[in-house]
Amino acid sequence: MTVDAPTSEASPPRPAPALGAFGRALRRYAIFIILAALIVFFNFAEPAFLRVNNLFSVLQSVAVVALLGIGVTVTLAVDGFDLSVGSIAAFTLMMASYAMVVLQFGAAATVAIALAAGAAIGLVNGLLIVGLRIPDLLATLGMMFLLAGLQLIPSAGRSITTGLILSDGSVAQGTFDPAFLAIGRHRLWDVAPLPVVIVAIIAIVAWFFMERTRWGRVFYAVGGNETAAYLAGAPVQRYRVAAYVISGALAALGGVFIAARVGRGDVFAGSSLLLDSVAASLIGFAVLDQRRANVVGAVTGAIFVGIVLNGLTMLNVPYYTQDFVKGAVLVGALALTFGIGRGRRSGH
Repeated sequence: MTVDAPTSEASPPRPAPALGAFGRALRRYAIFIILAALIVFFNFAEPAFLRVNNLFSVLQSVAVVALLGIGVTVTLAVDGFDLSVGSIAAFTLMMASYAMVVLQFGAAATVAIALAAGAAIGLVNGLLIVGLRIPDLLATLGMMFLLAGLQLIPSAGRSITTGLILSDGSVAQGTFDPAFLAIGRHRLWDVAPLPVVIVAIIAIVAWFFMERTRWGRVFYAVGGNETAAYLAGAPVQRYRVAAYVISGALAALGGVFIAARVGRGDVFAGSSLLLDSVAASLIGFAVLDQRRANVVGAVTGAIFVGIVLNGLTMLNVPYYTQDFVKGAVLVGALALTFGIGRGRRSGH
């Protein structure tokens, strides 16, 4: 008796090449497609949306978020997660304001102190995680609460402005240095805000560092397989600590930008920075189908968040519904990107 060879009908049908290519393209550019659709919708509903001044206003509003998102991205690259970036930015915002209004420091000294403080906080985070082996989420969460309380002590919970009454009854006589305010308010060629230009330069440098240098590849190697990276000779612990130092320094620069823009130590200025920067860095996983933390994705995510918020504001959407709409759009974008990939891998 002979056994018939299996027919071609028994094999699962293969997807058409055209559909496969379309699926790959859709998965790769899903975020950009949704972003373009949002821009078209907002511009149709409010023609002023695409005006140059408004577009630069969007970029200025997301510059700090992008900066913090880049820092979070570096920690994600080493398989960590920095939850303290928002508090570091708010803390250095209050520190910079206190340095000028109360201690009467100049712009250069204030910026140097703020950046050094952010890097030091990042160093403490790294040592807690690497040295004491505290899980990164718990260590940075604890630091977040510590800084949230510490920033309120010098001013007794009040915003810092000229004329602030200190705890000893004296009155602060200092003012914000005009050179410091220029960091957040100056516009190059009367068009491009200085923070946008600085963040763009930092983003390009960070992208080149993470994607095109040996050190950047080691960051990703540590996050991908720490044991293999260690056996290959990489100083794993140093790279993990360095990631948090970089994140802390970038967050501190974000705090400087906010202080220079608002011209006061506002205790509520950094309230939404953590959620927006984390959202930006996580959206980065879906940009160009990278499926890993990356600088381009974090910046794209920050712009995505900024356009959604700006468009909702221009349409007079109530503030208490904006977070819901923003979250729904983000979840939809991520579900589309990752859902397409999962469907193609598991479909039979």
